[in-house]
Amino acid sequence: MNNTKKPNFIILIFSVLLGVFMAGQFKQNIPILAPVTLRAIQTTKNEINVLNKEIQDLNKMINDKEEQLKVLESIASGDENIIDILIDELEKNRTVAGFQEVEGSGIVIKMQDNMAEGAFGEEYDLDIVHDIDVLRIINDLKGAGAEAISINGQRILSVTEIKCGGPIIRVNGKGLVTPFYIKAIGDPKLLNAAINAPNTYSYALKNIDQINIETTVEDNIKIPAYRGRFNFKYAKPIKEGD
Repeated sequence: MNNTKKPNFIILIFSVLLGVFMAGQFKQNIPILAPVTLRAIQTTKNEINVLNKEIQDLNKMINDKEEQLKVLESIASGDENIIDILIDELEKNRTVAGFQEVEGSGIVIKMQDNMAEGAFGEEYDLDIVHDIDVLRIINDLKGAGAEAISINGQRILSVTEIKCGGPIIRVNGKGLVTPFYIKAIGDPKLLNAAINAPNTYSYALKNIDQINIETTVEDNIKIPAYRGRFNFKYAKPIKEGD
């Protein structure tokens, strides 16, 4: 009887030791997984969107270079007139730079001080349109893909200044007074959402500060060309290949 129990006891001990050993091995091989939060998912999604946008931009650049190569090949073979090509390229550059009048679908925004009775008082500063308000709305429009923007007939360029000058706002060196009419050409739905969607800067101006903001979607908006002059004092162009 004792001889029978002894082998069983040895097998039991061996099984326990084997189980402990295997459990230790499994524990070592289990990877440590960090918890996935909504913030981490959103961050990853944003990074993917940025990479996709970069890929689209690179593909567009490749297509543009291929088109330029075709044009050069046509010139070399005598199929194209180089003067016509240079004029066409000049017109495109003038349009992109803002020196050409453009038209297209988009939205028109009317901004005006809060003139309601009882609006003026200790919080008077919140009832008027400031330069920062106009600048923020323009940035929102650019973020929504606006291709051309003007304020009261003044074309907005990358070098355009928007700053307060007493009771007026100076744009391109011109004094503008309310109401301010901001015209933007682009996708009307995206531009309209950038102004009227909840949590936008314009939505807060209209519903919290009670600034008068009206938007209308139009199919044919005309935006004038930039009529001013500016010279680069410090920036110098870099030739391609340098």
